[in-house]
Order: sequence, then structure tokens, then C-alpha cells
Amino acid sequence: MNSKAPICRVTRTKEEAKASYDMMSRYYDVLAGMSERKYKVAGLEELDVTEGEVILEIGFGTGKCLEALAKSAGRSGKVYGIDLSEGMIGVSQARVQKAGLSDRVELTQGDAAELPYEESFFDAVYTSFTLELFDTPEIPIVLGECKRILRPGGRICVVGMSKKGRSGLMVRLYEWTQFNFTKFVDCRPIYLVDAIKEAGFKVVSVIEMSMFGLPVDIVLAMKKSGLAHNHHED
Repeated sequence: MNSKAPICRVTRTKEEAKASYDMMSRYYDVLAGMSERKYKVAGLEELDVTEGEVILEIGFGTGKCLEALAKSAGRSGKVYGIDLSEGMIGVSQARVQKAGLSDRVELTQGDAAELPYEESFFDAVYTSFTLELFDTPEIPIVLGECKRILRPGGRICVVGMSKKGRSGLMVRLYEWTQFNFTKFVDCRPIYLVDAIKEAGFKVVSVIEMSMFGLPVDIVLAMKKSGLAHNHHED
């Protein structure tokens, strides 16, 4: 790990992040929603939710994926969502209500570093362009919480900006912008696959994509159903 280029730190507070997303919530689909859409759809396809499953989405934003997840889980399933921003919750609740899915979706305002759910409660976890918003020391905490609330053999799909060995020009430019304007650009590339493996998940598949020259990985992994503390298996 020491030979890798360091990950940029997140210096803005969670209060600043919450205020920023509250402010953006009504316009987020216009600002970023369109550019992120195809990666989120690819992530949903990888997760492949089926009828009757209980799903959690972390950082659901304006709720487009919540709607898709609720349709896949069907009447016998249930989708839970957690997001830091009350503004995003308002937008998402309106979307879910309009789609007639309110009885299948339960939303909570909160922090993914302290998930308010029981152990082994979920069949699957989905999160897109969210894990890289957490400061570096919190990333393993969030993934540890995901592992705790997943049932043995449960799966997680993470869509995120991924830092590769040698950074291309676009990544360096993006990281410079993020470092200098962190209150506006709070997302940054992280070693996504490594982080998921180090949290003790078994990586099932990795789809590598690109967004404006920035690497995006879609990682599907599962919680091992054997010994919970075995971190050495690839």
C-alpha cells in the first residue's frame, strides 16, 4: 500500500457537506444526475435485485435508484435508504410517492459510518458515488458497517471514482480542483477495489468504465458466509 500515490483527504465537515447537498438537492439531477446515470444503471444491473429482497441504498440522493430498487424488490421486498441530506430525502420521498412505491421504501437521515440497522438484516447494499465522499480513515468504517448489516452471503455493489496506479492528466486535474475547492468538489478517486477487499469482502466482479477521462469502477462483492474474521482470502 505504501508505494501507491496517496488519496486526497476530505477536509470539509459533515455539516458543510449536508448544507451543500441540501442546497443542491432541487437541482442535483441537472448538475450531476445525467452524467452519473449510466454508471448507476450498470451498478443496479450488477446487483441484480430480485423479488422479496431487503435492500439498503447508502447516499440515495434524488432517489432514482431507490425507485428502481423498489420495483425490483417487488411487493414482498423492502428498500431502505440513508442519506446525510434532508433536502435529498424530501426530493426522494416525493419521487417514491409519485411512483406509488411509498409502502416499499423507508428513508432515514443519517451517517453511513453509524448505520442504524441490526446485524445481518439486509440481503444487499447499493451505493453509488458516495463512498469517496468520506474522509480516508472513515472509508473502512463505512464498509465495516455495511458488512455488519449484511447477512452472510449478502452482496454489496459500490459504484465509485477509482484511483489507479498512475494518474492520468484528467485525474491529476480533478484532484487539484478537489484539493483547492473541497467545499464545492468533495468527491475524489479512491482505491475502491482494495478498500472493499481490505474490509473482508470477497470481490465477485469489477467493471471498469470512464467518466470524462476519470476511471469509474463498479464493484460487486459479497460478505463471506464462513468465518467473519478471515480477512486473508482474496
